[in-house]
Amino acid sequence: MEELIKKAEEKGIDIEELLISTISNNDPQNEVKLRLELAEKYMKEVEEYVKKGDPVQASEKAYKVAEEVVKALAEKFNLPEYQQAKKEGRWYTYLLAKASNTLAIKLGKWVLDGWNSGYVLHVWGFHEAKFTVNDITSYIERVKEMLEEGKKVLQA
Repeated sequence: MEELIKKAEEKGIDIEELLISTISNNDPQNEVKLRLELAEKYMKEVEEYVKKGDPVQASEKAYKVAEEVVKALAEKFNLPEYQQAKKEGRWYTYLLAKASNTLAIKLGKWVLDGWNSGYVLHVWGFHEAKFTVNDITSYIERVKEMLEEGKKVLQA
């Protein structure tokens, strides 16, 4: 199974995206619910990795929280960026960044703060592995705030 997933990812297939889309049967309400559950799962993993002293994995999971919250909110509000991602068959980072800006205008700067913090963690905490656990705590807090605020909007 791992080899199959690896080959799919090498071909640019986003397994998570494919599963969410298939399981939800293209029902936006169900997609939003699944993404929120996934974001909450990732946040628990962030906390576990921080406790273990692993800033690299904690950073990547925090980015995944921000990513899922932006996607869920974009789907809920049927943003043009969401429509573009559906059309292209995947979410590109530039679409997530554009959606976070659109959402910040609509909902408040907490969206942009959370997205930007998640992206910093993705680049400098995960890919470049330049951050320690102490370096990531404030960024994680912004992502956690984003999740909490996002839940209020998504569950309303």
